[in-house]
Amino acid sequence: MLDLSIIIISWKMKDMLKKLLLSIEQYTTDIIYEIIVIDNNSQDGTSEMIRGEFSKVHLITNTSNLGVARARNQGLKIASGRYLLILDADMVLKENSFMHLVGFMDQKQDAGLTGCKLVFPDNTIQPSSRRFPTLLAFLFRRLVFIPWIRNSRTLRWHEMADWDRSDIRSIDYVIGACQMIRREAFQDVGFLDENIFYGPEDIDFCSRMHKQGWKIYYYPFTSIVHYEQRVTKKKLFSKLTWLHFRGIVYLFIKHRGKFSNN
Repeated sequence: MLDLSIIIISWKMKDMLKKLLLSIEQYTTDIIYEIIVIDNNSQDGTSEMIRGEFSKVHLITNTSNLGVARARNQGLKIASGRYLLILDADMVLKENSFMHLVGFMDQKQDAGLTGCKLVFPDNTIQPSSRRFPTLLAFLFRRLVFIPWIRNSRTLRWHEMADWDRSDIRSIDYVIGACQMIRREAFQDVGFLDENIFYGPEDIDFCSRMHKQGWKIYYYPFTSIVHYEQRVTKKKLFSKLTWLHFRGIVYLFIKHRGKFSNN
């Protein structure tokens, strides 16, 4: 069995995806891995680029944008690794991060899912490891351009702002940009909820992970650059923003506001 299956969905991110794939080739050694790319009907030459320049990549080309959960599930269904890595296309490796994560999970047998340190291009740390949100925290995340909201106690609590993220911790959840999942935990938890089109499927998945008795860890001793090309941050009233909002409402109804048994 392969050590790792890397599952990447891409929608209109051909150039970023190419940078990511080149960085994986450059830095990932000492583990056996496969890459699965799902092109969510990008219509920007993504599939043609993969076929022409990355022939070893397993490519799935969709004829429509299936959303995040459905597209990632397509990759999860064919993945054969001991560990399954969900990865956003707007990432770039700068070291052998995947080997570090595999090694950590090999040692930490109660880890169902682990995320590493994510940084912006200027190397500042992203709040990628978080507490489960309140409805107010979700609202505030859409309004971070307002200074008093950006520095509010509600957001700081949700994003664990008082933690410098320099130590390993068991946490509520890590964002879906980078989640390494143990196969046995995935078999317990199941696929991503396809009722959620574009977020917050990561919160739902991590909540279900907790409820199955697995722990979720933040691992700080390797980092990946995350450009965070979120459409919902760029366009407050786009179709995807409303689909994201619908996903939030669905999430709270599904879990009745209780995201884990902890």
